[in-house]
Amino acid sequence: MASIQFTLDDLRRILLEAAGADESVDLDADIQDTTFAVLGYESIALLETGGRIEREYGIVLDDDDLGDDITPRDLLDIVNAQLSLSGARAA
Repeated sequence: MASIQFTLDDLRRILLEAAGADESVDLDADIQDTTFAVLGYESIALLETGGRIEREYGIVLDDDDLGDDITPRDLLDIVNAQLSLSGARAA
């Protein structure tokens, strides 16, 4: 069974669907190591983003995983680790 990978493009799409984007932020730029706070996403927007990720990918994220001091790279790592665990459980 092929494993699902959560990509930066997936995150960009979900961020836009969940909370839109600040006009001053270019989500197509290299944002992986920029905190969500700097990108203009406060905790409520991150919780909505996390909820959408959970529903779409069938995983559970801890609220502590969604702090605005994390970066997109951090969130990608967290989601992919959860996907890996859920794939291992399903096998």
